[in-house]
Amino acid sequence: MGISEGRNMTAKAVAHIAESQRMDVLLPRARDQQSQAMIERLEGTFRLNFKPHHAIWIMAFFVFAIGSAHAQAPKELISPINALIKWMPFILWGQEGTLNGFALNLLISFFAMLIGTVAGAALGLMQVSLLLPVRTGSWIVTQFFRNSPWLVLLFTIMLLFPFEIEVGSVIIPIPDWIKAVIGFALPVMANISEVVRGAVLSLPSGQWESAESLAFNRRQTMWMIILPQCFKRMIPPWINWYCILTMATPICSIMGVEEAVTYTAQALNAEGDRPEMLPVFYMFLLVIFFVYTYPIARWSIQLEKKFAIKG
Repeated sequence: MGISEGRNMTAKAVAHIAESQRMDVLLPRARDQQSQAMIERLEGTFRLNFKPHHAIWIMAFFVFAIGSAHAQAPKELISPINALIKWMPFILWGQEGTLNGFALNLLISFFAMLIGTVAGAALGLMQVSLLLPVRTGSWIVTQFFRNSPWLVLLFTIMLLFPFEIEVGSVIIPIPDWIKAVIGFALPVMANISEVVRGAVLSLPSGQWESAESLAFNRRQTMWMIILPQCFKRMIPPWINWYCILTMATPICSIMGVEEAVTYTAQALNAEGDRPEMLPVFYMFLLVIFFVYTYPIARWSIQLEKKFAIKG
């Protein structure tokens, strides 16, 4: 019995050591997954982790599209690559003296993100209010705009807002791109609201209890203790939503806003019926959006690692 018990104890010890080794191997991966899950919870969306080789594949596909289009183009007509070079300034910033094309996409994304951030931060703080009507009302607004299709919101704003406002004897025109800013700001507001709410609730309850023990009121606790700690947690998801917003701005071309997609279609129409130019011009659109958003997305990932939420 002594030998048998000794063997059983040895087997259990070996199994325990093996299990500990497996846990040590899996622990870093488990921490990474937990941190990723917390970040996605704060953002309210799935995080796409792009790698450098994705950029290489996109550029390779762009080169292939140009080569294929060049081979199909009639010899007597302008080649697709020369046509793209000719129309590139038009697509990027519109006609001389105007700010349209891709520059208008960036302008829309900037102002929509600015308005959505300010309104979303206020709405997110209202979601953690102690007043039930305020908390309930802000939750309903957040969920409504967060779960509404962006295109439907854009159509609604475009159709509801007038073309101009008359104030006394002054007529103030409302350009379509301003309506697009408002239409995009609404879903951004709702998602930023969730980012703020999630960041505030992710802090340990001991922070509130410590502030209360120091005789801080709720406003002082929020502005001096809670929000400074939440700020670094909110930066990566905020950047992620800016990238998503920038990539969504081309849908406003459906409403006639003269941004990059609209100007690309106008350039193709000016060149006549040239199907071989379609992949070249639209791949160029893909590349310029990718070149703009990819470094921002990579920066966001670096910030996630720097500000990783420890379990």
